[in-house]
Amino acid sequence: MSLAEFALIERIRARSKGREDIVLGIGDDAALLQPLAGHWLAVTADTLNSGVHFPAETRPADIGWKTLAVNLSDLAAMGATPAWGTLALSLPSAEAEWIDAFADGFFALADAHDWRLIGGDTTRGPLSLSVTAFGHVPQGQALRRDGAQAGDDVWVSGTLGDAAGALQLWQRGTLQVTHPAADADMEFLRQRLLRPTPRVALGTALRGIATAAVDISDGLLADLGHIAAVSGVAVHLNAELVPCSASTERVIGREAARQCALSGGDDYELCFTASPSCRAALAEIAYRLSLDITRIGHVASGAGVHCPGSHARQGYAHFL
Repeated sequence: MSLAEFALIERIRARSKGREDIVLGIGDDAALLQPLAGHWLAVTADTLNSGVHFPAETRPADIGWKTLAVNLSDLAAMGATPAWGTLALSLPSAEAEWIDAFADGFFALADAHDWRLIGGDTTRGPLSLSVTAFGHVPQGQALRRDGAQAGDDVWVSGTLGDAAGALQLWQRGTLQVTHPAADADMEFLRQRLLRPTPRVALGTALRGIATAAVDISDGLLADLGHIAAVSGVAVHLNAELVPCSASTERVIGREAARQCALSGGDDYELCFTASPSCRAALAEIAYRLSLDITRIGHVASGAGVHCPGSHARQGYAHFL
């Protein structure tokens, strides 16, 4: 069943929930919000296009999840607590079944993080999805990219290279994104590509500890390059310490997994710097969150990202 524009909006609005800090939500020309006193607003926006950010045949529920996940990951990298946001949809057609399945994935993640949809836009065109997400962080406690200092450790959460490994397998025709894989390792990689986990709890826990942070969207080397550039420092990595999952190494091999981990991107883990004096505090955070964090290098005076023995490309870049 194809939906008219206002029926489509109403179908999405029905899935959204209110909250006391939302004075006026979906349905007017703009939303009205009541930010928390003593907090800064963190604002981020991301657009996902079919065939660029996900395979065209990807199931709508998985598209819905990833559409929001990439934005929540940006908030996590700032140490911000997710709050609200808008959704702009460009759709070739407005089929009720597609919209409902998209909403299933989108709101499953939104509800898990107490994030509220407050407005947006719909239009007809190539499949494209844009979210502008707002979060709040106590004044003076936001994580930024420009605070890394010589002597700091470099850390990363989880494992890297899983999503890039899955993408390679899909490009070869050996992994389907439309249904679960029979092999457990292949299914792990498929889930890492389609349903990344934004590390929101880690981001908020790093307030007052991390000196700089970034989420891994374009590749470790590329994203760490942003920290090095704006902090005015050099970052030295040990490629052997960069964590790869056993599943990725078994499926594509250790060397290919290492290259994916360094330059693949799309894992949406957090990479951050912190003083060596914080190692015990970070171990406690990792234990409390049941999340591995790995020390992979250090910060020094100088410029750029240095990873001896690596021949990985620097990462994904649009328009190149």
